[in-house]
Amino acid sequence: MQPYELTLADAAQQIRARRLSPVELVDSVLDRIDQVDPHVEAYVAVTAEQARGAAREAEQEAARGVFRGPLHGVPAGLKDLIDVAGSPTSASSRVRAGHRAAADSTVAARLRAAGSVLVGKTHTHEFAYGLTTPQTGNAWDRGRVAGGSSGGSAVAVAAGAATFALGTDTGGSIRVPAALNGVVGFKPTYGLVPRHGVTSLSWSLDHVGPVARTVEDAALVLTVLAGHDPRDPASLDTPAFDHRPEREPDLAGVRVGVPRNYYFDRVDAEVETAVRRGIAQLETLGAQLVEIDIPMTRYIQATQWGLMVPEATAYHEGTLRTVPELYQADVRILLEAGELMGAGDYLRAQRSRTLMQEEWARLLEKVDVIAAPAVPMTAVKAGQESVTWSDGSTEAVSDAYVRLSSPANITGVPALSVPVGHDTVGMPIGMQLLGRPFGERQLLRVGHAYERTQPARSLAPTV
Repeated sequence: MQPYELTLADAAQQIRARRLSPVELVDSVLDRIDQVDPHVEAYVAVTAEQARGAAREAEQEAARGVFRGPLHGVPAGLKDLIDVAGSPTSASSRVRAGHRAAADSTVAARLRAAGSVLVGKTHTHEFAYGLTTPQTGNAWDRGRVAGGSSGGSAVAVAAGAATFALGTDTGGSIRVPAALNGVVGFKPTYGLVPRHGVTSLSWSLDHVGPVARTVEDAALVLTVLAGHDPRDPASLDTPAFDHRPEREPDLAGVRVGVPRNYYFDRVDAEVETAVRRGIAQLETLGAQLVEIDIPMTRYIQATQWGLMVPEATAYHEGTLRTVPELYQADVRILLEAGELMGAGDYLRAQRSRTLMQEEWARLLEKVDVIAAPAVPMTAVKAGQESVTWSDGSTEAVSDAYVRLSSPANITGVPALSVPVGHDTVGMPIGMQLLGRPFGERQLLRVGHAYERTQPARSLAPTV
């Protein structure tokens, strides 16, 4: 096994035991980037020279017995919305040409302090305003979409071009590409991970979280990222906490909600079969399955768009009026549409969110975790704009991908996407687990317990 193939947890164990050098690991990942990135274009920029310098520093510290934790010397990619001092933050947009960050974002600073090594900035759908990341190819099939908007981060991890990566999630932008590329994506509770220094799409819906190979890896990263920062108005003053999942041999006593409505409506048959098989595995592990009804389903998409569209337009107001031609057509149309939305529409969306949060809180008193598909279909072919369902209805690809992930953004609950297999053409399928606010450890416990029953996953055959 090459070093780039190691999970974060395995790499950390080997570095601590001095069986693996951070220099070896970073060189292996950089070589892998050289090999695969011309095919998938996960990276906006690769910071090879700086990464090798940081790896040498991590190696020297290890030689002195200084070990900063499980991220020490481990290479990571950061979505190109996340500021790193002295580096460009382009948001994959011509609007940001020439921009350089003056200081680290909170999450970049915390990764640096934990000893992680930045190997590059990963592509996003322009300003995170989309679900496909069109410049990046899926790690399993270059001719299919990567998912978005954190497509570059998910593809880099799936291809072995990063041991882990950070993404952002406003309507599913971590979980969607994670599911489509066969890796783990985690959106924490709203306010748990600070967003200071991260380019916003929609401030009341934005989250920062990890993309990783395993649930345990995601938990290790989350433990470093979480914690209060007063520079983010939404950041919550919560105590430091080790989010690594408990290692109970079973899930006895855990109530898993299985939706009767919404989450299995207009879902590809192969996706439904794989997810229900995953849910059955949770029952085998001792979980109690409880059928539930998802509340206020007719308002979900209207609430998501009613919040996101005007907030995004407000953020871009200046550049939209001065350099509109620099935006990609799909993003510009959405930003211009936001100028047509009235204050009443935005306020109604906020009221709807409040009611939805209350209803979900009541729902999550009945169950500990909800299990459902992460996305309704696997990765579609690049350029495909719509999907036709078995009932004859047609849906835009972007609407389909956001439909099952956006409830967690509206309500702010934590949500985890875990791979549960592949369809008949070999494309990955993801199961989504949703939990109570600040119920990260329970959620990660369930995902980890499921994961331990499955064969070890291989990296995507990108080349």
